[in-house]
Amino acid sequence: MTTTHQPARRAFLQRLGQLGLAGTATPWALNLAAMGEAAAFTANDYKALVCVFLYGGNDNGNTLIPYDAAGHAQYATVRTNMALARDSLAATALSPATALAGGVQYALAPSLAPLKALFDSGRLAVQLNVGTLVQPTTVAQFKAQSVPLPPKLFSHNDQQSYWQSSRAEGAVRGWGGALGDVALASNGGSVFTCMSVTGNAVFLSGQNALAYQMGSSGAMAIRAATAPLYGSAACQNALRTLITQARAQTLENEFTRIVSRSISSQGTLASALGSSPNLDGFFTDNGTLSQQLKMVARLIAARGALGLKRQVFLVSLGGFDTHDGLLTRQPPLLAQVAAALTGFQAAIDSLGLAPNVTAFTASDFGRTLTSNSDGSDHGWGSTHFVLGGAVKGAAFYGTPPQIVINGPDDVGQGRLLPSTAVDQYAATLARWFGVSDSELPLVMPNIVNYDSRNLGFMG
Repeated sequence: MTTTHQPARRAFLQRLGQLGLAGTATPWALNLAAMGEAAAFTANDYKALVCVFLYGGNDNGNTLIPYDAAGHAQYATVRTNMALARDSLAATALSPATALAGGVQYALAPSLAPLKALFDSGRLAVQLNVGTLVQPTTVAQFKAQSVPLPPKLFSHNDQQSYWQSSRAEGAVRGWGGALGDVALASNGGSVFTCMSVTGNAVFLSGQNALAYQMGSSGAMAIRAATAPLYGSAACQNALRTLITQARAQTLENEFTRIVSRSISSQGTLASALGSSPNLDGFFTDNGTLSQQLKMVARLIAARGALGLKRQVFLVSLGGFDTHDGLLTRQPPLLAQVAAALTGFQAAIDSLGLAPNVTAFTASDFGRTLTSNSDGSDHGWGSTHFVLGGAVKGAAFYGTPPQIVINGPDDVGQGRLLPSTAVDQYAATLARWFGVSDSELPLVMPNIVNYDSRNLGFMG
């Protein structure tokens, strides 16, 4: 349960009115100007969101495959030499708690087989045809260019950024960081609110929340300042004093302040992880994604020592830009995803935190339904998974797209027009995290363009 600080909310609403009078109350202007006055919540429980970003644009057509006879026939016609045979999908065919209309059925890619048990147990949900949008858009509007569209559609860098921030490449704030901003007041160890185990990305950058970067083996230390230098503790202490002492020059002083914070944070984190379980037994492979998620699980286990009530994490796996070799390159990548997510859920279950942790996938974009002879090209709408004990799983959400070239969902070259926006996907997660409906524009600025802010996949 959460409560809201009413004075902060009134300040936020007052700022909204001021921006409106000034004629500048665009969603993003509102986000920048009002984030510092957002109505923070006070959390009495623990919740974490884990974004699993699949860099390169995962091929949705061979991730979730139409399984009913008519749907598979359409799929095979469109995908030609890239289509997976229907009889190869029998073991991964999904049976949702409520059947889809019109007899529509789906199966997971065979290499995603471990996820079927999570779906069947009600802890995995499938979001259909989600992607970047500015506002609800039809194929006719897209072709006429009569509505605002995400900038530089089908561009890797820009669409990665738009998924993570609602802005093209060069954005400095992401919606994961915006969630961190709202949650900062609940956390004692605020520097660990937003944590990346996969390097730098705009997703975790907030107005006030910082993206703490670390490796899958732990926090990255400044060795010369945290261990004897040339075998000498005196040298170590002298260097540490030199690089952390206050300076008169503004930029120098800011640099030493950040270095000092880094050293202190690394020590705090190393100490907390020292008493955290290693969780090795839950991860069956040594893949990059499994190792990142194992570290996330260990960090979650250390939440008490770090004084945390809310956290947002980022992990990732690359290699999904399958312009060629789709049938040989994608399956092992999906197998890594399945192994990592399955191991992560088992680890979280062992900590007794299944209802408190939600993982979700994201990617640059989907890919074309059509084959380019050996692969697929940059597309738009895609399939994504949401996983956790609070997820209303064993279900599909969104509208099943029609797998027909030049059909009602194709904007050209087999690129699916998203029927669900990333803003709606993120808003559903944000509401579960504790963000109120009135505060959602601070997290996803384009959500003001949508009537539906809850897709229903979170309990």
